[in-house]
Amino acid sequence: MTFFADLHVHSRYSHATSRASDLEGLAWWAGRKGLSVIGTGDFTHPRWRARLQAGLEEAEPGLLRLRPEGRRVVGQRSGALGGEVRFQLTVELATVYRKDGRGRRVHHLVSVPDFGVMARLVTRLGGWGNLEADGRPMLPLDSRDLLELVLESGDGAWLIPAHVWTPWYALFGSRSGFDRIEECYGDLADAIFALETGLSSDPAMNRRVSALDGRQLVSFSDAHAPSRLGREATGFDTDLDYWAMWQAMRGGGGLWGTLEFFPEEGKYHHDGHRACAIVQDPATTRRLGHRCSVCGKSLTLGVLHRLEALADRPAMKDPTREHFEWLLPLVELLAQLEGVGVTSQRVQRRFERTLALLGPELDLLRRIPVEEIAATAGTDLAAAIARVRANQVQRIPGYDGRFGRILLKHD
Repeated sequence: MTFFADLHVHSRYSHATSRASDLEGLAWWAGRKGLSVIGTGDFTHPRWRARLQAGLEEAEPGLLRLRPEGRRVVGQRSGALGGEVRFQLTVELATVYRKDGRGRRVHHLVSVPDFGVMARLVTRLGGWGNLEADGRPMLPLDSRDLLELVLESGDGAWLIPAHVWTPWYALFGSRSGFDRIEECYGDLADAIFALETGLSSDPAMNRRVSALDGRQLVSFSDAHAPSRLGREATGFDTDLDYWAMWQAMRGGGGLWGTLEFFPEEGKYHHDGHRACAIVQDPATTRRLGHRCSVCGKSLTLGVLHRLEALADRPAMKDPTREHFEWLLPLVELLAQLEGVGVTSQRVQRRFERTLALLGPELDLLRRIPVEEIAATAGTDLAAAIARVRANQVQRIPGYDGRFGRILLKHD
């Protein structure tokens, strides 16, 4: 049986996050999305760590669940759907340092199998920065040395580079990244068994870079609010078990593939300068130069630009490699159908009614027959979902921190 996991998540203790990002809020939304496993996020933050230890109990090996009182709260909340959600201990860590004459800012997703390993890692990280300042702490630590600390904290602890192409904070980012994994992680580069592709790229794009061969590609939401869970996710055909999932991510079999944003919707897909509303593709940037044509400041070079700079083969969606599917969140589909914003009451009411009739969002977007959707939730929604499944959409790329738009094509 395939199940989906979203392991890059943030709690209310990270900057710019929703106050609803508590354990019960995350579990409630995960069920509505159709996720079986979600990351806790932010386990280095002392107040969140205390909440995790008080509110979660052991379930399957390496996974946790809400204690009975928390499960009751979620089950009694209006709109609750899905089965009992599992939590996996995770945190995003930012390393900020200088290497080879350049400032480097690289984000990493870290996971551990239990509270004991978590405590050892937190103790060692505490000497490198203020862990209470942010759920995603910034550490003046070389990425290679952070990886070593993670690996030494206990069996099963892992680190993968987060949203690897993001310009400002990523392994391959145009502003502060590296050209090769080995440049970042040195003699420990072989311990990097997977990479998170981020919202602005998908596996087919990443596989243009042969240096990534032999490493798995995973996708997660980087959700700063519970309602954003599952906008990207990774599927597993394994037991519901931390160790089985870990082995699958290391290439041991059982990684089903990923659910993806259309990469153009990500907010760093194209090059641009948001202040001047300048957006352009890499070919235009190479022709006109790397400065804004309006103000003369440097453009933010997007994910596609950076990827093309490192690519050494053409794009292809190879069925012998990982499977992936593009999705458009239900609330965005409904907003287009209703002709109003995603936060409008009309959209929110229809969103709740649709979930109540048809179940979790990922099932609705991916698997439920369009005939059933039409009979239950409206022919317009059924037609919209059919178009997305068939990739009949118009893609307007995001740039320089501004999300793109995916519009439905009409006959």
